[in-house]
Amino acid sequence: MTTDPLRDDDGPAGPPPPPPYGRSFDPSPLFVLLDGMRRAAPREVQGQLTQLIREFLLTLRSLIDWYLERLDRPRREPEVENIPID
Repeated sequence: MTTDPLRDDDGPAGPPPPPPYGRSFDPSPLFVLLDGMRRAAPREVQGQLTQLIREFLLTLRSLIDWYLERLDRPRREPEVENIPID
């Protein structure tokens, strides 16, 4: 018998708990992949691949900026027209 309250030896270990709701996207594996591709490319192509990655990252930044601006704008009320009923 142990006094450790966090330990549970009563049964087999179950599957790990699901990730918490609302967990944000972690882009670090993508960056590691892109850097690995750049390093694995032949020297003649490394410059072009570096430029391609740079353009991709600038596009991603522009997309994030656009989305943040969209979130900051107040919601537009729908236009409603009163139609008289005879």
